[in-house]
Amino acid sequence: MVPVGVEIKETEVSDEDFEEMKAFVRDYLAASVESEEDGGRMRWYPWHSADYRFNHILNVVDLATEIAESEEADVDVVRVAAVFHDVAKLEVDQDVHAEAGARVAREYLTSRGNYPESFVDEVCGAVVDHSYTGDLDDVPLESRCLIEADVLDKVGANGAVLMLLRMGYESRTHMDAAKMVDRVLQRAHDHTERVVSDSAESIAHRRIKRVKWLCEWLEEEVSRMDSDGVTSR
Repeated sequence: MVPVGVEIKETEVSDEDFEEMKAFVRDYLAASVESEEDGGRMRWYPWHSADYRFNHILNVVDLATEIAESEEADVDVVRVAAVFHDVAKLEVDQDVHAEAGARVAREYLTSRGNYPESFVDEVCGAVVDHSYTGDLDDVPLESRCLIEADVLDKVGANGAVLMLLRMGYESRTHMDAAKMVDRVLQRAHDHTERVVSDSAESIAHRRIKRVKWLCEWLEEEVSRMDSDGVTSR
């Protein structure tokens, strides 16, 4: 007999099942790129390759799981939604990738497991919601956890490194590094304004501190160009 007041968890996703989901998403992203004659809709931007996108998904899974556990959300709904949230990112336009990803998630969950309809609906709802740009108090808790995690992956050392990679791609010199990382820092503050949970705010502050340190170090160590184009020392 289940004690009174103890919630019965309707769905539990095993680690083995979750690993299969990750493998499916990885292969789906790779196939999305390979299926196009030009090498992928965003292949010209190296960090939007299948490898980059899958790494972003894994980052979001980890962040979303941490937030969901802290906020007492349904962790299985959150982590499954997280692994599918960008599955269609490389094959459709940005403004419809959330809905397309939800369709892929629904097809997978209904054909490869005995998941209750309510669980599938919650997962797909969170996938659709992850592109929502409004007040996070207006979406379900599980959607909020995913949105916060997606936002936070843009904040921190990872975001700074991506910006520095972009510098090389755009043939910029290291002289612009401090300026570019400062841009990451400003964007981090903007992104952090969206999160509402204490756990997400805590993660954001830790990550912003790292970027702030990097920005300060770069400003101190990288030579500046004066108005005459001569390196100042």
